[in-house]
Amino acid sequence: MRNNKEFRNTVLIGVSVTVAASIACAFLNLWCAALVLLSGLLSLIGYIVYTKKRYQEIAHLNDYLMRVCMGEYDLDIQDNAEGELSILKNNLYKILLLLRSQNAALQKEKLGLADSLADISHQLKTPLSAMTVMTDLLKAENDPQNREKFLEIIETQTDKMNWLIVTLLKLSKLDAGTIELEEKPVQIASVVQKAVAPFLLTADLRNITLDFSSLTNFTFTGDCNWSAEAVGNIIKNCLEHTEDGGKIVLSATETNIYDMLCIADNGCGIPATELPHIFERFYHGESASENSVGIGLALSKTILAREHATIEAKSQVGVGTAFYIRFYKTVV
Repeated sequence: MRNNKEFRNTVLIGVSVTVAASIACAFLNLWCAALVLLSGLLSLIGYIVYTKKRYQEIAHLNDYLMRVCMGEYDLDIQDNAEGELSILKNNLYKILLLLRSQNAALQKEKLGLADSLADISHQLKTPLSAMTVMTDLLKAENDPQNREKFLEIIETQTDKMNWLIVTLLKLSKLDAGTIELEEKPVQIASVVQKAVAPFLLTADLRNITLDFSSLTNFTFTGDCNWSAEAVGNIIKNCLEHTEDGGKIVLSATETNIYDMLCIADNGCGIPATELPHIFERFYHGESASENSVGIGLALSKTILAREHATIEAKSQVGVGTAFYIRFYKTVV
């Protein structure tokens, strides 16, 4: 307060006015002059005490804000008393809660990014290592049959890396919110046809039946291409867990609340302990195929969530797995 020019000038003006008024009253009555001087001094003392207290509270708030800027979010300044400073304290506490939640979210995202980078590094390391080994073997291999096998392995690992990188880029764009999904009326039959098309040859070579002949067509609001991406990843997962000669059936159900697409296979099934985790990124269960990287179902769930749809899986080991996608007619 000693260095506060405004406060010092106010006190000097108050002293000057009090002294001037006392001198003027002294010409009339000494008792009157003494009373004016005493009243003025008491008023000045009260003003100084009150102002000092306010400046102390402001200094406390300033100190508190400085500590918040330094990352100390565990300081409680709640004050339910009346007055503008108390209101300011309460508003600062609200801002503190917001900053604290945002800081926690950023820390969580930072840890998640670190984990994702570690998982991605591990997923890319496996095919790269295999390709490096096969390349070294090719250099010293003269047998045409062995060279052909090595080239097939390299091609397989290259396809795996390409799919992994493309899928990771899609996930990253969805997470960052840089992709705007369309909200148009979409027919589920169009989505299924688009999703099934890339797997028809694979299914034919493995004698797996893709049955969607009895699919009941319905319309939902979403993005046809991204919906096909989500459904396609589920079909890919079913193909990976279905033995040659198996069957995958796509069917639809309509209710007053939602329209549902069901994708069911008669493959090996998923153990009950693994079922809650199959939509987690980079999750590998015991029944996962050798070429699985664990992000296809995670991408499907992310896309469907953006379309306000839900996905659920039910499975029985040795019987098969069914995926239920629900497109709700009304979004609350």
